[in-house]
Amino acid sequence: MPERPDLATLIADHGAVIEMINSGEAGLPVLTSLLRAARPTLGADCVAFVEFAPTGGRVIAASGCAEWSVGRPLPASDPATVCLLTGPRVRQARLDHLDGPLAAELVGNGLRRMIVARAELNGLTVGTLHALYADDDETEDRVQHATLGYLASCIAHMYGDQSGLPVHGDGPVVAALADGLAVVDRDGRVRLWNPAATQVTGRSAGDAMNRPLPFPLPPAGQVLDHQLPDGRWLRITTGELVGPGTLRVITFRDITDQRRRESDRDLFVAVTSHELRTPVTVIKGYADTLTDHWESLTDHDRRQAARVIGQRANELARLVDRLLTSATDVRSDGEPAVPFDLGEALRAAVLDLPGDLRRRLFLHAPADLPKALGDRRSLTTVLTELCTNAGKWAPADSPIEVFASADNQTVSFRVTDRGVGIRPEHVERAFDRFWQGESGDRRAYPGAGLGLYLVRRIVEQQNGWVSLRPRDGGGTVAEVRLPRG
Repeated sequence: MPERPDLATLIADHGAVIEMINSGEAGLPVLTSLLRAARPTLGADCVAFVEFAPTGGRVIAASGCAEWSVGRPLPASDPATVCLLTGPRVRQARLDHLDGPLAAELVGNGLRRMIVARAELNGLTVGTLHALYADDDETEDRVQHATLGYLASCIAHMYGDQSGLPVHGDGPVVAALADGLAVVDRDGRVRLWNPAATQVTGRSAGDAMNRPLPFPLPPAGQVLDHQLPDGRWLRITTGELVGPGTLRVITFRDITDQRRRESDRDLFVAVTSHELRTPVTVIKGYADTLTDHWESLTDHDRRQAARVIGQRANELARLVDRLLTSATDVRSDGEPAVPFDLGEALRAAVLDLPGDLRRRLFLHAPADLPKALGDRRSLTTVLTELCTNAGKWAPADSPIEVFASADNQTVSFRVTDRGVGIRPEHVERAFDRFWQGESGDRRAYPGAGLGLYLVRRIVEQQNGWVSLRPRDGGGTVAEVRLPRG
């Protein structure tokens, strides 16, 4: 650890991060750049940020030796979660004094202590920033603690702007906001601006008071949906205040997520209709051919028609199964997690892949791989979805590789491709139900947007986690980690 944080370097690097924001960058790319700038300044072996929602936390960004933890959930019931959300805003702790699986995994990877700072916005904890160290030096450096607290405050301001953050749709800022409230006079100038209005619009009371509203007003008693310049949507209502003078009261709320869900639903209906129509049309066409021309067809033609009908029927059954599974949040707890041979399970799952994927896939699984703890039967679904996704976004003749490995706490496998790759700001959104990337991607790479959603749901039910990241040299890496059996 350096004798004192190198603040000059941090200021220079932070300036580069601000330039990213000014040029239109947002969300995870900016957050990751800030962590990379913080790590050498703090002398940390790694720096990580945990985003908190009402249901718990998740590691959404990391720099250094803890990059493996990205995507790792931190349940609200985890003792480490309670520890992080209470006590001083900035403090130091020994990792081996913390309970919970994530703390144990960090210790297992050679880390001994951490300095943690909460990122708070109007009294609400939106996340925690962690500087992690392999040494046992428990000397507290005031400048180092103040630096980490400052960086956590910078991240909290990023959440206040809501530019690409929170990463999760049910994130803490969106969940906690009350309606914005404003009162305007007969000239349309603001006379009252509550704290929620600041949160919803990003405009402080000082910037709003005695100025015109930053959005249009609907007629009294009516509702207006208005899109702000930053892309967010407000639902605005207005009415007259009873009393002397001519004052109008305006309430407004952020409905961006609602609009996105409506858009996702419309997209889902359109895409699913297409996905269902294609196999049904092919099956009907070949079935009609067999019925109407059976006698004139050769045995080869009949077998070929039957083979195509079978293939398309399997595609249809798989699509229907994915739709039914994704349409319910009911999970099956009937079967307890049991140890199983991950290498053997992967080899068996490969045999169930469609032929075009199976021919492209190369499996690397050590013979001495320790057992994983979970549901062996679900592994076929997980591998099929990850390989299907890899094959969809990569050239048809490019290889798909699966690497299995283990550490002190987990057994894992990685599915890698050499396709177009995933953008950093999409590594979490890719797991949302019905999400399919940019509009141009939807045309080039059709699908219902359910595969990765189902993968995360299955893996997390087994106390594991799954993450995506860009592959060095191009392509994407999908990694699944399960507890050791």
